[in-house]
Amino acid sequence: MMLASARSEIDESPLESAEALEKRLYEIGAKRYHNLHPFHRMLHGGKLNKGQVQAWALNRYYYQSSIPIKDAVVLSRFRDRNIRLEWRHRIEDHDGDIGTEGGIERWLILTDGLGLDRAYVESTRGILPATRFAVDAYVNFVGQRTPLEAIASSLTELFAPNLHEERIAGMLEHYDFITPNVMAYFKRRLDQATRDAQFALNFVKEHARTPEERQAVCEALIFKTNVLWVQLDALHHAYVCGHIPPGAFDPEALA
Repeated sequence: MMLASARSEIDESPLESAEALEKRLYEIGAKRYHNLHPFHRMLHGGKLNKGQVQAWALNRYYYQSSIPIKDAVVLSRFRDRNIRLEWRHRIEDHDGDIGTEGGIERWLILTDGLGLDRAYVESTRGILPATRFAVDAYVNFVGQRTPLEAIASSLTELFAPNLHEERIAGMLEHYDFITPNVMAYFKRRLDQATRDAQFALNFVKEHARTPEERQAVCEALIFKTNVLWVQLDALHHAYVCGHIPPGAFDPEALA
């Protein structure tokens, strides 16, 4: 029902070309990407308190730390060595390498800067149930659907650089507990996401050869936007509306 509802918001005409596919993907991003979520508007506009920002960073860690696991699953779907070589750097971008800092370490610098205990963050004990379910669903998706859909689900990266720029500027302007150092993750992703998105876009345009395959690509992107959106729904419900589920992080416990 969720995907059917999403389709009703966009053009449903058959996708007869790679160019039509690309246009549809950008239309989906314009209408469904999580930059439109009220929680992000509050985060970037300085409307959250420190505890709410902590909750966002803590929950988002589970997503960030699951990305290289997701990418390892995607990589395993391909016999083509060249594709594996291209995709492999994504894992290194997040995990890092021996003596090299990766995205997960940069995210932990953010949570350190917000005053969260690193062992607690890495344990993921305090994340919201919806965060865990959504992220796990994403990892399962790339393993169970076609390789084409697995790559297509990463296409939210087409829209990420603009969001990162907005986040860097907004959070540095509005929160005195945010410093340029703790925003290092987003600064690095400005280039990485652009590079990764271009590869994925070129791949789906080349390999989605029928209207049905192009529609599957669009459905995969819609699924991924839902994965991102529901995480913010859960954060808003718990930390703005005040309905924190049992066992989840409670900012007042740190006060």
